[in-house]
Amino acid sequence: MRGKKKIMLESLKEQLGVITMAAKQAGISRRTHYKWLHSDPDYKAEVEIIPDLVLDFAENALFKLMQDKSPAAIIFFLKTKGRGRGYIERPDNVIISGKESGYVFEIIAPDKNGK
Repeated sequence: MRGKKKIMLESLKEQLGVITMAAKQAGISRRTHYKWLHSDPDYKAEVEIIPDLVLDFAENALFKLMQDKSPAAIIFFLKTKGRGRGYIERPDNVIISGKESGYVFEIIAPDKNGK
């Protein structure tokens, strides 16, 4: 792949998949991008892997925050990846000072099957 398509693919990666920003950076219109997407299977295949690259980028940033001991990053990780160990968040209608709160954190020990 060469020329403007290659530039657009690099721009899409750099702009984390945001088409408007990538097209502007590559000097093409959004319409051109969609035309290539529908007419060039190689271009389409390259575009389709970009969401995974963006997810890898986000996961890497999360891990860096966890290494820096960010409480919010650690809690988020445990709530999403630690569910099997009992790190869950469940809705609970609790009245505090006359107002309903949204959520209550509760750590539940897994049963003997690890769930």
